[in-house]
Amino acid sequence: MKILVINGTPRKYGRTRIAANYIVEKYETDYVDLATFDLPLFNGEEAQGELSAVKELRKLAMEADAFVLTSPEYHNGMSGALKNALDFLGGKQFKHKPTALLAVAGGGKGGMNALQNMRIVMRGVYANTIPKQLILDPPGFNAETKTLNEKSKEQVDSLMQELIMYTKAYIQVIKPQMGEQ
Repeated sequence: MKILVINGTPRKYGRTRIAANYIVEKYETDYVDLATFDLPLFNGEEAQGELSAVKELRKLAMEADAFVLTSPEYHNGMSGALKNALDFLGGKQFKHKPTALLAVAGGGKGGMNALQNMRIVMRGVYANTIPKQLILDPPGFNAETKTLNEKSKEQVDSLMQELIMYTKAYIQVIKPQMGEQ
């Protein structure tokens, strides 16, 4: 089972990174960190498909059986960095693959619009966005140790367990029907 976490924060430090790193470390997933992954601004030109970063992103996405998208909420939507990365991908990479959504709210409110924004985009690339989704607010993090608190870990683990359940079904039922190995 290959799960790809796409960390949608453009910040090198912050709560979204803490949540993404928790998932990557605990569940031993593949990882694309958009704060350090050198993607150009998507312009729709075919020549961009030949860039090494774009090839690597597409390769990781093709090999994935499932995805976790993480994003802070910026102006009632997902981060521009995440949307830009998703624009380089499409149905070829996402079709029928289970996808979990996790938003990190800034001031104790928000996050829901980022989740909805991600869900709409995932519908456009034919992903199977799982029903469970998660918003983590600032109190869910320990600022001193830069970790999730226990309640947040439980919430993330619950999200991941649902994603794993859907991914097993994808691998056993859907993937063979699509002629993939």
